[in-house]
Amino acid sequence: MNATDSVGPAIRVLVVEDDPVAADAHTLYVGRVPGFAVAGVAHSRVEAGRVLERTDIDLILLDLYLPDGHGLQLLRNLRAAGHHADVIAVTSARDLTVVREGVSLGVVQYVLKPFTFATLRDRLTRYAEFRAAAGEASGQEEVDRALGALRAPQPSSLPKGLSAPTLEAVTRALRASDTGLTAAEAGVQVGISRITARRYLEHLVTNGRAERSPQYGQVGRPELQYRWIAATH
Repeated sequence: MNATDSVGPAIRVLVVEDDPVAADAHTLYVGRVPGFAVAGVAHSRVEAGRVLERTDIDLILLDLYLPDGHGLQLLRNLRAAGHHADVIAVTSARDLTVVREGVSLGVVQYVLKPFTFATLRDRLTRYAEFRAAAGEASGQEEVDRALGALRAPQPSSLPKGLSAPTLEAVTRALRASDTGLTAAEAGVQVGISRITARRYLEHLVTNGRAERSPQYGQVGRPELQYRWIAATH
């Protein structure tokens, strides 16, 4: 469990993610946000159910594609059993039908993979603001303000010079490669320079989404080969 620096009880989080590297990253991220503490980690629907049976959980960070079924089925089962924990879906799923169904089951936010710590911190902070709202609203404006904290997140920040569309394109190219890519190869596929591609690849390494290793050729210095190491679904 992660300690927090907040005053009062921390929001207890269950991380549900089948990929161990991604689960570790999400756990680390949550632990860095004041007011939140990881109360459990599960790598499957069955394991998540067991944690929820023995641990009080306020918020679930839920991957939708699990080895033993869809995350929304886990939510259906939880609601049927009377569990009322809120859910932030952390997923690569972009099907808006799934998004709508998730909202009906208590998904309060969606965070699309890959994402940065700043993105998740923003979502968690806004969730905490929404959760802290109490008492009777004085009018429509106050209700809208409470919901706005949850529903209107600010654009997440990337390091200066990086853009979200290009990061997504580099990520897609890297995930599609079974053997990995050099910065030059990624640049050709995405249509950017080798130097620019390397900045995006290094960003993925920094965020625990990729790893790099030297690739030795016949002549000259070895090139760095980047491989995707987070969830592959």
